[in-house]
Amino acid sequence: MQGLVIKNTGNIYTVKTDSGVVECRIKGNFRLKDIKSTNPVAVGDCVTISMREDNTAFISDILPRRNYIVRKASNLSKQSHILAANVDICLLVITVNYPVTSTTFIDRFLASAEAYRVPAVLVFNKCDLYTPDDSATMESLIALYSKIGYRCVRTSATTGAGIDELKEIVDGKISLLAGNSGVGKSSIVNAISPETAARIGEISKIHNKGMHTTTYSEMFEFLPGSYLVDTPGVKGFGTYDMEIEEIADYFLEIFECSKGCRFGNCTHIHEPGCAVLQAVEEGEISISRYASYLSMIEEKKEGKYRVSE
Repeated sequence: MQGLVIKNTGNIYTVKTDSGVVECRIKGNFRLKDIKSTNPVAVGDCVTISMREDNTAFISDILPRRNYIVRKASNLSKQSHILAANVDICLLVITVNYPVTSTTFIDRFLASAEAYRVPAVLVFNKCDLYTPDDSATMESLIALYSKIGYRCVRTSATTGAGIDELKEIVDGKISLLAGNSGVGKSSIVNAISPETAARIGEISKIHNKGMHTTTYSEMFEFLPGSYLVDTPGVKGFGTYDMEIEEIADYFLEIFECSKGCRFGNCTHIHEPGCAVLQAVEEGEISISRYASYLSMIEEKKEGKYRVSE
């Protein structure tokens, strides 16, 4: 029997099958090939389960993943924690005020999404609260990221602006919602699906009472075939699982421009004939994006991993 993992609480996995929901465990020697992870099975995994005569169920196999998203595991520098697998889209909620989302955080998120092969959409929230200067800042950011190729949506959970567009984006997909604290993620979920927001709120209460959040993830079905992944720690993006020479590949405009560099192994920092440096100087690549790229290179060299901005 096959099914979809919709919940993980430590060593218990809730699997949705055509016959209903089944609580499963995994055998002690179950491991993923080539992935050093604290959780061998993740929310979003399509799995094969085996039923025993005593009606207990075990996950016996994982079907090939289209993608997965990881963060560094707590207190385990050489291991990762898989946040979710087979994600169709990541929504990053951004505010230019109340609070300010830094471009560094946005760029790290986008680089991570590219590394894990997950399409990303930027959701600019609270647009009803902005002053003319705030709105101008938002529009400049939208122009910057739209030019690179990212879809940007202006939203207000209060007025309902952009919510129908978001519903269209997430319809029939497995979506992961991310963003800094205070940007209005819960309000957006409530605008899309009040029932889902209420259920996530109940889970949050459990977290606040001390549940070990690194082992808890859940996927909520808010429309038939439409899922939202709620998982603690998703904002902790950094250079984990990235090689230093690959980082430029995850900045789309830098990767494209690098085809014109004189040297194939150009780091885009000091080499002569670097097309990227020339593009930065001429304004074709934004200074903020290039600064984010340099910060990730420096972080990797120092062996650090930044968990938040």
